[in-house]
Amino acid sequence: MERCPRLGAKHILGKEELKRLHPYLHVEDIEGAIWVPEDAVANLTAICEVLAKLAKQGGARYVEHCRVEQVKTEKGAVKSVKTEYGTVFCQYFINCAGMWARELGLKCTPPVRIPAYPAEHLYAIVSPLSSEISTSLPYIRDFDSYSYMREWKGGFLLGWFEPDAKPAFGSGRVPSKDWTKHVKSDLAHWQPLWEKVVHRLPILKEIKHPNIYNCPDNFTPDGRWILGESPEVKNYFVAVGMNGNSLQGAGGIGKEIAESLINGESTQEVLPFNVQRFLDLHNNKQYLQQRMKEVVGRNYAILYPHQSEYKYARKLRCSPLYSVLEERGAIFGVKMAYERPLYFDPTYRRGQKKPTMPKGSFYKPKFFDFIKDEFQACREGVGIIDMSSFSKIEIKSSHGEVVDYLQQLCSNDANISVGGIVHTGMQNEKGGYENDCMLVRQGQNSYFMVSPTSQQTRIYQWMSRHLPTDHSVGLNDVTSKYTVINVVGPKATDLLSELSNSDINLSPFTYKTVNVAYASDVMVMAFTHTGESGYCLYIPSEYALHVYSTLMAVGKDYGARDVGVLTQRFMRIERFIPFWAEELTPYVTPYEAGSGYSVKLDKGYFIGKSALQQQKIQGVTRRLVLFVLDGMDLNKDVWAWGGEPLYRNDEFVGTVTSAGYGFVTEKLVCLGFISLPRAERQQTNTVTTDFIMDPTTCYEIDIAGTKFPAKPHIHPLPIPISSKLNKKYIPTPVISYQSDVSC
Repeated sequence: MERCPRLGAKHILGKEELKRLHPYLHVEDIEGAIWVPEDAVANLTAICEVLAKLAKQGGARYVEHCRVEQVKTEKGAVKSVKTEYGTVFCQYFINCAGMWARELGLKCTPPVRIPAYPAEHLYAIVSPLSSEISTSLPYIRDFDSYSYMREWKGGFLLGWFEPDAKPAFGSGRVPSKDWTKHVKSDLAHWQPLWEKVVHRLPILKEIKHPNIYNCPDNFTPDGRWILGESPEVKNYFVAVGMNGNSLQGAGGIGKEIAESLINGESTQEVLPFNVQRFLDLHNNKQYLQQRMKEVVGRNYAILYPHQSEYKYARKLRCSPLYSVLEERGAIFGVKMAYERPLYFDPTYRRGQKKPTMPKGSFYKPKFFDFIKDEFQACREGVGIIDMSSFSKIEIKSSHGEVVDYLQQLCSNDANISVGGIVHTGMQNEKGGYENDCMLVRQGQNSYFMVSPTSQQTRIYQWMSRHLPTDHSVGLNDVTSKYTVINVVGPKATDLLSELSNSDINLSPFTYKTVNVAYASDVMVMAFTHTGESGYCLYIPSEYALHVYSTLMAVGKDYGARDVGVLTQRFMRIERFIPFWAEELTPYVTPYEAGSGYSVKLDKGYFIGKSALQQQKIQGVTRRLVLFVLDGMDLNKDVWAWGGEPLYRNDEFVGTVTSAGYGFVTEKLVCLGFISLPRAERQQTNTVTTDFIMDPTTCYEIDIAGTKFPAKPHIHPLPIPISSKLNKKYIPTPVISYQSDVSC
């Protein structure tokens, strides 16, 4: 038996050790297993009874078999709940109704969207068996057969998270009563699953007619819980979509909802589970039924980073360029239901079968050469990137109220000149990020804001709740109104100058509205989302195809090439540009992320100013650092992708938040937060530059059990200027472009 250093209390077992622990397993086709000695089995019913008893002792009252008919609101907040037995007046409402949560959300005015839908969940009980089964057998998760197995009353309880699941209740409605009468066990569906379990547990061959049960569970479009306060109704909280993992998360979920309800905020990092990560379209019944087919199986699938896209419920939100990019070899991924080109296969020819993502890997991705060539276009010629999925909001007022409003929300100075652009955070009271955005001042009383794709619902709701009560400031979501083309590279200015009758040679962080080819009213912004020189074009969507086609036709002379968002991701990591939801979260401040330069403490009040003033004086307890890895064979070693532990002089100090290939350094580059080692933490846990950059220290990053030397940097790497750049290039900070788990 060998202790796995990366897994802590877990152990890697060989066949013989596995057979000794669980003598009923067929192990000949198994390479090994991971054993968790501290794992345990809990009685769900008993836990519920104990928690209910404790809640009653604390003053809670349960009313069973009581149907909720409507949640009533007043002035945008919860007022009362109408039930079949009468109306209950309340200040808060928590929807934790399981399979019925989505329909209950619709029984509110306005409706609350809860994108969760039940899928059939099959399990079998086979007991007792002829052999005496030990009650101390380990709980088994067999990922190859998408199954789990445990001892049960002298036999086994078995269940599946199959890769091609079935949505429950064909009618699309969950019965309010006697739901068990509306589900059945489909022999054609469970028979292949059963055969795989019998292969792993040969003792089950004696069971000719197993008892198969169908107990639907609630799943979400991205396989993650749905938690938090709804964007539609104040004080309406949600805790649903357990995706087959309810008991494991029950304690933490209860703590999160209680903290949010009582204190208005959580002490836990729950951004990936926030209910505001969805749009109305995610709550579409047909969409949910299709997506559930594969969400279930992803519980037991290997999800290779950036290489495990969904098959079902696709092509819902597409930019006007989708079809032409598909014909040019684009392989698409999805974020916020928006199709985005991940990279392009240049070997594809029209009329051939459309290219698809190759089998995933934790090593160098099979499409690496494609994205390396895409980078070269951005570095030496022109790269064309469709980045239309960004969230876009217009912010206006009749007079100067919009400036006062944004000055209170932004930690940077929003009162810039008309035609200017400012990169700013929007902080919470503790100084953490609520948004990372670009503000474009279009007029004295009008701004255009660009935020990460996944922020479309969340930031609109957050800003709406901070609007002046006199309605002097208005917000307008214009995400679909504009198509965004990033024109990146040293020849971008020359290309655009050939297509416009206006001067395109803009100063950094400025914009102007110009004609591009035959299209009018194109906003040209002098920044990119890559760290390279270039421009962002915000094009009225009806002109998008014309502008793109002209760029590519004329751009042939400038080396123009299609570029995907994975290339952009690797470029931003090497430029030390933090991502929303990876490095930037409500629990991370600008000083911790190395973005303190964008905080203007000398201006008037803004949300989080007091916390940031204090932190600037006291110092930070963690700091975002860029690491360049040495000693790796990029063709043979496992790559870093995020989540790897960071060590300083053999002491754990943090984890990698994002990682990628550095096209200029030709090495793997990682970003990660580091803190003081536990042994050095005293009354002050301040992380200083001297601590990080101490030349006597040795940093290592553990990748799949192997530690590689890592060189730390607290500033962007010195990237040589492209030989093709005909003017002085000033690197520009950019807003993040999230590219991880998608929905």
